[in-house]
Amino acid sequence: MSVRYVTKARRGMFAVVIATGLALGAGGCGSEDKPPQQKSSASSKASKASESDKGAQTEEPAEVLAVLKGQQGLEFTVQSAERDAGGFLTVSGKLSNTSDATQVIPARLAGDETEIVKHGDSFGGATLVDSVGKKRYYVLRDTDGRPLTTTGLSSLGKGRSTNVFMQFPAPPAGTTEVTFQLPTFRPGTIKLS
Repeated sequence: MSVRYVTKARRGMFAVVIATGLALGAGGCGSEDKPPQQKSSASSKASKASESDKGAQTEEPAEVLAVLKGQQGLEFTVQSAERDAGGFLTVSGKLSNTSDATQVIPARLAGDETEIVKHGDSFGGATLVDSVGKKRYYVLRDTDGRPLTTTGLSSLGKGRSTNVFMQFPAPPAGTTEVTFQLPTFRPGTIKLS
């Protein structure tokens, strides 16, 4: 046998071994992913069921930082205002319709900034006011100008509620209280965690 023939044969065998290894590796990865997905969907269904049971037992959260009254029976309950390591502050809560009819969510909640308004319904008009530091903090936006808030909420049925969030730049660590303002709602003072 010539050296050239042996070299070509070795290359061919090496290519076959690599291709087989990649095929088995890809096939193995796919089969391992399916069972966890099934388990996670089953566990997520169980957790959703337990969450709905908890919601049925008690509707009041463990901690309420503020309740802001709005128009037409709308209420926003601030449940948390948490700082994270990235320098952000996330305000989370529940928007509720306490009236006897379906209510349209006011478009003014998005604020009046053109960049935010063009992306549709949101809570982009929310602000935090640090009266001690004399600063106002606006809702953050992504690189496309979309507000980092709950979006797409146009109406809320009678007696219904939904979870919402808004993300702001975090005030300095020494700031422990801010006034939370949401257009068409009365402002409220919240403590920061």
